[in-house]
Amino acid sequence: MTEETTLPPANLQELDIRSTPRDQMDLHPLDTFEYEFAGSKVWVEFEIPEFTAICPFSDFPDFATIRLRYVPDERCVELKSLKLYINSFRDVKVFHEHVVNIIRDDFVTACDPRKLEIVGDFNVRGNIKTVVRTSYRKKKP
Repeated sequence: MTEETTLPPANLQELDIRSTPRDQMDLHPLDTFEYEFAGSKVWVEFEIPEFTAICPFSDFPDFATIRLRYVPDERCVELKSLKLYINSFRDVKVFHEHVVNIIRDDFVTACDPRKLEIVGDFNVRGNIKTVVRTSYRKKKP
């Protein structure tokens, strides 16, 4: 397809969509600690089965399992801060597609991992199951 496509306007239903602005999310900071085995490739995996956020369309809660796996470089994430960070999404209005990108960006900023993979496996809503995946790979110097 070489033709330029013009998209129809967004929000044809004219619904009141109010995502929480990024600077107002008030997410708990991710804390880190020094990785003693820097240079040693290990995968660290977390499964977070009780993730919740608020749907910007309906104001109802969305539920998901977040799976996060990473290869640390010089720092690892501290688990209590990860728990508090994830739980701080409970009052945030955010789309499924956006939340995994926010988690990825915040995690990379905090830990600077070699590799990172995140899956947001959202519960069925309105007969539709949503799974959102993102990844990051540190560029070699």
